[in-house]
Amino acid sequence: MKKFVRLVAVLAALTLVAGACGSDEEAAPATTAAPATTAAPTTTAAPAGPVAGEGGTVTILYWQAPSTLNPYLSGGWKDRDAGTVILEPLAEFDDAGVLIPALATEIPTVGNGGVSEDLTSITWTLQEGLLFSDGTPVTSDDVVFSWEYCSHPDTGCARASDFEGVTSVEATDDLTVVVTFAEATPFPYVPFVSNSMPVISRAQFGDCVGAASAECSDQNFAPIGTGAFMAESFATNDTAVYVMNPNYRGIAEGKPYFGRVVIKGGGDAPSNARSVLELGEADYAWNLQVEPEILAGMLAGGQGQVVSAFSTMVERLMVNQTNPDPSLGDDRSEWLDGTNPHPFLTDPVVGRALSIAIDRQTLVDVGYGEAGRPTCNVWPAPPAQTSTAQDECLTQDIDLANQLLDDAGYADTDGDGVRETPDGVPMKILYQTSTNTVRQATQELIKQDWAKIGVETELRNIDASVFFGGDPASPDTYGKFYADIQMYTNGAAGVDSQAYMGNWLTSQISGKDLNWQGSNVQRFQSDEFDALHAELAQTADIDRRNEITIALNDLVVGNYSIIPLIHRGSVSAHANSLTGVKLNPWDAELWNLEDWGRD
Repeated sequence: MKKFVRLVAVLAALTLVAGACGSDEEAAPATTAAPATTAAPTTTAAPAGPVAGEGGTVTILYWQAPSTLNPYLSGGWKDRDAGTVILEPLAEFDDAGVLIPALATEIPTVGNGGVSEDLTSITWTLQEGLLFSDGTPVTSDDVVFSWEYCSHPDTGCARASDFEGVTSVEATDDLTVVVTFAEATPFPYVPFVSNSMPVISRAQFGDCVGAASAECSDQNFAPIGTGAFMAESFATNDTAVYVMNPNYRGIAEGKPYFGRVVIKGGGDAPSNARSVLELGEADYAWNLQVEPEILAGMLAGGQGQVVSAFSTMVERLMVNQTNPDPSLGDDRSEWLDGTNPHPFLTDPVVGRALSIAIDRQTLVDVGYGEAGRPTCNVWPAPPAQTSTAQDECLTQDIDLANQLLDDAGYADTDGDGVRETPDGVPMKILYQTSTNTVRQATQELIKQDWAKIGVETELRNIDASVFFGGDPASPDTYGKFYADIQMYTNGAAGVDSQAYMGNWLTSQISGKDLNWQGSNVQRFQSDEFDALHAELAQTADIDRRNEITIALNDLVVGNYSIIPLIHRGSVSAHANSLTGVKLNPWDAELWNLEDWGRD
């Protein structure tokens, strides 16, 4: 244990040093001082620095429209980003992946006494004088409540897995909160860290715990927070409008520059890119899955610029391990303790054949250009945590894919070009994703590849606002997964794999018992995976953590419940006049909106 403590202390110290370097705020631009004079001024002096809210409106385009402003009730990045304009965590990751304080005064470590020497607790201290946008004080009790809210099994919290292993969250005074873990936790920077896990108000959400959470529309659509802005109006799956929070702690320093923020949802990635890069109609366009040659043509318009960054985002196929047959009624796509398996997609031979039949390099060339790389891993970075076990997928091999299926008894017995399982079930796949030109092109290419190995594919695309939404009544959400295969991208918040790999624990299998908010959407189950993840949660040795991360990747990918396709960079665009943008691949994309300005 002493070795572990020393190691964590060293790493934490390095994090603090990096954080101090990466989070220094630039001084507000100074105005030119008038020559000193003894005469009384004849006019009112201009403000000595920038005035908060003087910048007017900034317009941000998201082709996946937000469906809620409460990130606890949605796994979609669009909703997390829309929520982070209002809500803040105790700490967040900056654009370099460095952990920096948000509502907390500092990052707790073993060295500064904030992390216990046995690694079973972490103590956070809130900044003094923090206020919610309604003027009420922020206290450690609100942090406690945020845990009570998300960890309640009936709330349907999309971040519940991030509280795995937490036994208590206690307020020792108004500004101090202690998070206690069941066992030694060498990376305790998950609960209340990153903009997916903000602090919410007990006074506002107190009656929204458990099953009542989904009915609290007023709270979910207009949460009060500590961020630079507060909600003015919200139309679900359409537009969110924010105005400056009059109680924001940065107002004295002239932050935020903009007094109004409009996040306009809908449209598609190409039209949003064009609005910024060619037409100058908007200031920022998010997540530009646009064909490289089209994006290059838009840049010639001279109105804006493209920014990109790589972290752990992977475009992948999620392979349903359960039976999505509509005839099953309420049991459709339900795990049912393993008694409802998919007719053929639980066979690793089928998964391997589907994977190696795909020409990933063509997918990159057609849809991503410099913003994509072929990958066989769902955890693609950093290099010390990158597996090579599945690297055969980097080279398309139709002959081997056909041979694998032949040898396993999947044959086209009736000559219609479609193989059947040994039990006679046709190998027909419903393959769904969100509506997006790049994703539809990817679907078409994969459909062609799979036809070469005797697999018939029906393509379906769903409006992104619905697909990534959290409406438990909708049959079209990715959490419901009423299809055989679905495709999307996500990645980790932060640089440690523990919380991200926790997405595929047995306890997180999505189903009606979790309001279809469980992060394990493909219904993967492995006792070995669960045990390895438990070991990761108790391991401080970096080399061993790297080994476990690789092993977890290999289990979930080697089982072929996930078929990775493309290691994606974040790609967005902003107007040339917009300043202060720092694309953050490790946390919410709008993480530093209060620092944005305009030339």
